Amino acid sequence: MKGFLRQETRFSLCGLNCGLCRMSLDGYCPGCGGGAGNQSCAITRCSLERGGVAFCWQCPQYPCPRYDGFDDGDSFVPHQSRQRDIARARRMGLKAYLAELEEKRAILDALLAGYNDGRRKTLFCTAVYLLPLGELRDVMAALRSRAAPDGQTAKDRAQAAAALLQAAAERQGICLKLRKKPKNG
Repeated sequence: MKGFLRQETRFSLCGLNCGLCRMSLDGYCPGCGGGAGNQSCAITRCSLERGGVAFCWQCPQYPCPRYDGFDDGDSFVPHQSRQRDIARARRMGLKAYLAELEEKRAILDALLAGYNDGRRKTLFCTAVYLLPLGELRDVMAALRSRAAPDGQTAKDRAQAAAALLQAAAERQGICLKLRKKPKNG
């Protein structure tokens, strides 16, 4: 939205982790208030109307009707953990939460650079988004302990990473598929 800039673009107004989104990684969306290419968003407009609150949860009217059905499906990132992520950021403090988000982003970057066969970007983004940091650290340690990645094909590396991420998700009771929004009517 024109004239709307935020200091923090890794964690959106509404509580989505934009720093882990494949659209952001590809340069298609800088997140709410990220400058050029910024996507039009009703929540961004609302923030402007409320004096530019940095995060919706800082607004005395949060949660408001704009959030009715918001978490029922996913966009390019999972919405199912949005409220939990907001609560975690508030409890930990934004600085500590963003430090964890940066570590998750480094793990995502490592997965995409060393284990992507060109078909796993959405899976890796979703897994890093949803899995707890400890599980992601364990997955990366397991990948590093395997045979030298140079001797494996990209497909073998991708399959190994995907299998470890899926096993971690199953341990946590997490589904790594993005949920489609329910159809109205």
